[in-house]
Amino acid sequence: MTAELADGEAIALFLDMMRAERGATANTIIAYERDLKQASEALGGTLTTAEPAALEALPNRWSDAAPATLARKLSAIRRFFTFLQSDGHRADNPAEDMPSPAPRRSLPKVLSRQDIEALFQTAERQVAEGRTHALRDRALLELLYGSGLRATELVSLPRSAIRPDTPFAILRGKGDKERLVPLGARAAIAAQEHRETLPTTGIYLFPSRKGHLSRVRLFQIVREVAASAGIAPDRISPHVLRHAFATHLLEGGADLRALQTMLGHSDIQTTQIYTHVQSDALVALVNAKHPLADR
Repeated sequence: MTAELADGEAIALFLDMMRAERGATANTIIAYERDLKQASEALGGTLTTAEPAALEALPNRWSDAAPATLARKLSAIRRFFTFLQSDGHRADNPAEDMPSPAPRRSLPKVLSRQDIEALFQTAERQVAEGRTHALRDRALLELLYGSGLRATELVSLPRSAIRPDTPFAILRGKGDKERLVPLGARAAIAAQEHRETLPTTGIYLFPSRKGHLSRVRLFQIVREVAASAGIAPDRISPHVLRHAFATHLLEGGADLRALQTMLGHSDIQTTQIYTHVQSDALVALVNAKHPLADR
């Protein structure tokens, strides 16, 4: 140890580095801060000075965590000690040999085309009825399903990101990376009709009294419209609509690399999860329609 730090100070320095140098998102910072503070509490406030044996016992304390959650926690710890060593706060890296359990990637929930049709028929009906915020709600749904935006990207869209007669939007997504997002014709029209209802001043396309619409409120809106369409609330979320966008494009013949770009995935393996969804549909088709299926 060359420059010993208390856990709280070391964690704060690490998070500052993740923001400034790695461009970590706010959600990633919150998760890493929570994970490291829990590790510090588990070790009685001695995380920064912990030895390998102490770190090896941490996964047992989190045995009830989901595989993906455990993998994230251990990743946070490994990154934390890599930072301490590279910045000279430790001469060694006690997390070097920590296990790296691969999270079991579950298949995403996907809505059927009939569900999507029912959802948007309901959104259109609410617009026709003149319901408060119906234009906003329809625009949110159209952009989720028509462009595959992440929830955070959608609620924080600036007004200038979507312009009339421009078939794409340029935005900063996960990791503060800039990407080009194609806009379906319906989504572009819905966004423009909503935009025309807003005051001429303002930064965000979906403003609120505190800045822009929150992710929590977006989640509520999606479920409220879905409930009116007869879709069970536990079957839908903003992320499920993003999954539906990807799955239905792939079923329609979209190229996997193009889909990777549209979704903003840095790794093609993340996008390949949708080929598994498509494979399940093909297996079901064979089982139902093959001449030997009954035998």
